[in-house]
Amino acid sequence: MRHRVKGRKLKRTSEHRLATLRNLATSLLKHKKIKTTLAKAKELRVFVEPIITKAKVDSVANRRYVAADIKDKEVVKELFTAIIPKIGDRPGGYTRIIKLGQRKGDGAELAYIELVDYSDVVKETAPKKKQEEKAKVEETKAEEVKTEEAKEETETEADSEVSQEPKAEAKEESESKEEESSSEDNKEEK
Repeated sequence: MRHRVKGRKLKRTSEHRLATLRNLATSLLKHKKIKTTLAKAKELRVFVEPIITKAKVDSVANRRYVAADIKDKEVVKELFTAIIPKIGDRPGGYTRIIKLGQRKGDGAELAYIELVDYSDVVKETAPKKKQEEKAKVEETKAEEVKTEEAKEETETEADSEVSQEPKAEAKEESESKEEESSSEDNKEEK
């Protein structure tokens, strides 16, 4: 029986589990919102919230304490300079878990975990990507239309040149006939 046993094993050894939680915590602090399984999200919440609480007091000891788990120096710097001033007055509960349903492949429960005060920032960045993708698609369509128009113009020019060549030949033939007839008339008069 597992009475009073805290935490989830996540089917990993203790070293692997610690590495997984460190990586998830780094990603959460870097991107402000990540998608993972529900079990990992719940474990990550227990792991990352004490780190954020410790970071409220900016001291060398606390920076070293946080840096022991968050290996990316830029993320540690961002935590102390940008994230803590925004959520420093909150007495805990820095993260929010949003359930997404089951994954198609294996049926695992998925969830978003995000920093509570950064939910607006994450929502603003997502539509920009969609707009950029739409703009790229429209540009490619416009380029395709231009190339098709250019092909049509070259075809019409080629057709007009081909149609003009017989006309030019016909003019030359008529001129030569006129010259012949005029020369014949001159001969008859003489």
